[in-house]
Amino acid sequence: MAINPFDFIKQFGNMQERMSEIQNRLQGISVIGSAGGDMVQVEMNGHMEVMGLRISEEVVDPNDIQMLQDLMQAAFSDALFKIKEKIREEVSSLTGGINLPPGLLGL
Repeated sequence: MAINPFDFIKQFGNMQERMSEIQNRLQGISVIGSAGGDMVQVEMNGHMEVMGLRISEEVVDPNDIQMLQDLMQAAFSDALFKIKEKIREEVSSLTGGINLPPGLLGL
């Protein structure tokens, strides 16, 4: 089967437009990951940047730093999981359900 190079170039151009649209949509995505019954919360945007961190006073115990570290790690992991899911949803809606290769866009 012969591949028309012009069709390939056209498809590549469409993909570039879609990627640009995905990048624009990522700016508006935000999630909050939490741990310890919301005592630790991490807000993350669609570019996987941390936008905020909230820690309740109840979990700040100088005699138990390990618990606070564990809660922070769990909240970050929760936020990262949630933002990846949102990004997958956005990408899927723009690509018509076509899955992108693993690792693309940090997923």
